[in-house]
Amino acid sequence: MSASFDLSSLAARYAAGDAATDVIRDVYQRIKADSSSAVWISIVEEEVAVERVRSAPRGPLYGIPFAVKDNINVAGLPTTCACPAFAHVPARSATVVERLEAAGAIVIGKTNLDQFATGLVGTRSPYGIPRNAFDPDFISGGSSSGSAVAVAKGFVSFALGTDTAGSGRVPAGFNNLVGLKPTKGLVSTRGVVPACRSLDVVSIFALTSSDAARVLEVAGGFDTDDAFSRAAPGIGSPPVVGKLRIGIPAGELEFFGDKEYARLFDEATARAASLGFEIVPIDFRPFCEAARLLYSGPWVAERLAAIKDFATRVPDALHDVVGRIILGAKELSAVGAFEGLYRLAELTRAAEAEWSKMDVLMLPTSGTVYRVDELLADPIQLNSNLGTYTNFVNLMDLSALAVPQGFRADGLPFGVTLIGRAFDDPRLAQIGDRLHRALGDVTVGATTTALASLPAVAPHEDNVQCIKVAVVGAHLTGQPLHWQLTERKARYCGAARTAEGYRFYALANTTPAKPGLVFDGKGEGLIEVEIWEMDQAAFGSFVALIPAPLGIGTLRLEDGSSVKGFICESHATEGAIEITRFGGWRNWLNRP
Repeated sequence: MSASFDLSSLAARYAAGDAATDVIRDVYQRIKADSSSAVWISIVEEEVAVERVRSAPRGPLYGIPFAVKDNINVAGLPTTCACPAFAHVPARSATVVERLEAAGAIVIGKTNLDQFATGLVGTRSPYGIPRNAFDPDFISGGSSSGSAVAVAKGFVSFALGTDTAGSGRVPAGFNNLVGLKPTKGLVSTRGVVPACRSLDVVSIFALTSSDAARVLEVAGGFDTDDAFSRAAPGIGSPPVVGKLRIGIPAGELEFFGDKEYARLFDEATARAASLGFEIVPIDFRPFCEAARLLYSGPWVAERLAAIKDFATRVPDALHDVVGRIILGAKELSAVGAFEGLYRLAELTRAAEAEWSKMDVLMLPTSGTVYRVDELLADPIQLNSNLGTYTNFVNLMDLSALAVPQGFRADGLPFGVTLIGRAFDDPRLAQIGDRLHRALGDVTVGATTTALASLPAVAPHEDNVQCIKVAVVGAHLTGQPLHWQLTERKARYCGAARTAEGYRFYALANTTPAKPGLVFDGKGEGLIEVEIWEMDQAAFGSFVALIPAPLGIGTLRLEDGSSVKGFICESHATEGAIEITRFGGWRNWLNRP
């Protein structure tokens, strides 16, 4: 039996003295032993990965191997989007990859996908068809096909996908995985080749809800370089009064003749009720109609906008089915785009009446699963069927978590998706973990690791008393010590500047490089800072990490308010370089 690569097992091994280099070599042995699965488009050379883990930061994901869908940039590896003619090698990784690597995680390679992330099937790639981890005659789901199979087969601990219409959920359901589709904007999409840029999110495939939530803590956070990035507006979800209400569509659901999936969804509903949740019937019609807008409405034109120049220049480079979908958008008009937006607004307003009845919506992740040959024979309609319960989620700005809920009699997995309002991600992780564990004696992915042997999601408290702190240097987003904030679930509150009277220095002989902020009443001030918020216990442990001559004091901001923030003992400025005129640490680092 192969050792488990879940996050807690690897952390325990490293704490016991096991070498991370041995784990990375084990990753490559597993990949070599299953080289026919069409999971990978490109892989980091083994010795390069081993060398990287030797120098990796000792952050919260130290030594954790992960895979990246090949529409997300990794510096030095080609980004193909499953289209060889589109291939290019980026000089910089996507923000999400940078954050994970800064926390110590190790990229293993880029995974296969439905070309240009267009499809829920996993069959639209010239690099081969990744097969279902439980039965190779069946589809793996897409578009994040390779990422899901890589985690299900135990090649890596987690994988990044993307999700526009369900691509981070459908493959999770087909491969007995947790698929976390965060709130739009919670994870930066800078460095991600867009499908529908206004809807895209980076998703996470993991063996458990706990692992997915821990990765999101590192991967998430506001990114000033991403125009669609958003900061979470508060800590946790609104408190629930009485029982938490789970909405279930009233009437019969569409399972496309799959009686086993219908049975398993009924069992999942009963399981949720047995856990103490209140099951509430809701009108699913506004959600269902919104789902149809994604491919029958103007958002197809956004797919064309993402690759317009390339698709116009070399249309023959596109997969036949992908080309038909994307190039068909040339017939859509700007008038139609506004009409679609108006209709979506009407449906979202209609759905508010249903949200007043429930706290969380539960649906089948998909209504059925198809054989590869069935899908290839009818690629458009069967793909459309798979989006019945997924397509509306990003359109309506909702959060979602797909979790396993048993197996058909033929051994193929079934899953449900829990859907919440924007920024309900922590609540979904807790509910999903409880529902997953209620299955009893089950294993995770296609591995032999028992779910019961792995940690549950840590309790999430609503309305915790929090403290705001201003950071100015190595703790800024994207900087080497930023993980110390994400590890403590700190929430980004916004950017600001200090008041006048401060001087700013680049301190000598610090690793990583650190600045010093000193108030003498004479400096020009107006130094850029980021304001983060964390609970009192997290704040205490954060302060304990700060070495002299730095410390936490009270900073005055340009608007006249005050927050806790980094200050520096004045004696440390001896031998330092004053950099006040640059107005901030990033400006100093990026100076010509």
